[in-house]
Amino acid sequence: MRFKGLDLNLLVVLDALMTQRNLTAAARSINLSQPAMSAALARLRAYFRDELFTMSGRELVATPRAEGLAAPVREALVHIQRSIISRDAFNPARSTRRFKIILSDFTTVVFFRKVVDRIARDAPGVTFELLPVADDPDRLLRRGEVDFLILPEVFLSNAHPKATLFEETLVCVGCRSNKQLPAQLTFERYASMGHVAVRFGRTRKPLIEERFLLEPRQKRRIEVVVQNFSMIPPMLVGTKRIGTMPQRLVKHLENTMPLRIVELPLPLPTFTEVVQWPALHNTDPASIWMREILIQEASRMPSLHETIRRPSRS
Repeated sequence: MRFKGLDLNLLVVLDALMTQRNLTAAARSINLSQPAMSAALARLRAYFRDELFTMSGRELVATPRAEGLAAPVREALVHIQRSIISRDAFNPARSTRRFKIILSDFTTVVFFRKVVDRIARDAPGVTFELLPVADDPDRLLRRGEVDFLILPEVFLSNAHPKATLFEETLVCVGCRSNKQLPAQLTFERYASMGHVAVRFGRTRKPLIEERFLLEPRQKRRIEVVVQNFSMIPPMLVGTKRIGTMPQRLVKHLENTMPLRIVELPLPLPTFTEVVQWPALHNTDPASIWMREILIQEASRMPSLHETIRRPSRS
């Protein structure tokens, strides 16, 4: 079908090429042969009078023109999917929707598992794919390839809508048997002790405390780097190392592991965990329903002060 001289089927081709960045993979994703995909790309180039993609090894590199087309093309296709193809009203009890969500292990343990339990009761056909923290989550949001990000607000852009979930703070933690861990740390002592630190994604993004606690010239003695917060405690038990972790996660784990919390040498502000979703999904009934549940469950979480008052083993 043509619209103002453009074969609308080519928009599906362009979207697949932008997503896959490989001609063969893009062809496979929309059930085209490779020769048919090559012919479609040639037609796109002729229509837009632009190369659209160049080759770098086996990867397609988009031109500025193709990058500019990516978001509106994806928005148009998502709108067709949500508004025209999916004609039935969203019914949570009957839905088989799968939500793709990027979040940390900390958020999964202290918050999202409660969401999963509720959904299992209220909408048993709804499922989740929980994804690790990505290097470029904005790109995934722009293309509608994930449904939600749940991350500290300082890591999120203002390009997409978002809502506050809960406040969290960081604490220093070590093994309960660590005699070298004083009740109060000076900054020099904190920096000189062996640390277990988290780095996220392929680019090894630093932990949030480095935005608040450390100046660029100040370095910790990092002995072990791990992929997520839950891997810190096993690297502390029976050692003289310390780590910096979200308070709620430590309180959750200290019932089964010999952990001890001490104050950080500098007071840190709390940080805000936020849910963000693609602007493309802002009016999607399923997304609206899921957001409301996330916000409701976050409102039921104990406050940070209540978490501190909970008894722990000593």
